[in-house]
Amino acid sequence: MLESYEVNSSTLALLALNEHTTKVVEKEKEYYISKPSIKIMDDSCKYFGSSYLGREEGSRNLIGSTYKVPIIVEETKRMIFIPTSSPKFSTCDWIAFHHIYKYEEKENGLYILFDNGKQISINMSYYSFENQILRASKLENTIRNRIS
Repeated sequence: MLESYEVNSSTLALLALNEHTTKVVEKEKEYYISKPSIKIMDDSCKYFGSSYLGREEGSRNLIGSTYKVPIIVEETKRMIFIPTSSPKFSTCDWIAFHHIYKYEEKENGLYILFDNGKQISINMSYYSFENQILRASKLENTIRNRIS
């Protein structure tokens, strides 16, 4: 089990296993990190020059949303991550918006198919995830318009 990890362009998801352990799903590999998912997000934001709280505040200001806001971990690569619940909960997973190919609700959860063919299941309704996708799209569009 690793003790440190920063999200990168290969990161597909951070899956909170419990309050102390996160499973990282990358395009080619998977890791177990002995940190909660929110700590990995905070460390990753700091690695790229801000803090999680700074990124959260920025997202709130950009899209006008106050709950479960997507986070831009790194601007130039448009690394935006979607929380599956309130980040205050130890069960919050983080999904890389830019790698989502499609998603669908099935009997035992929401299935996300990534652009490389990997698939995961999360405990979230289709409607809630759709709202998160819309927030992340709005955030990405706002950033794109400000950069151009």
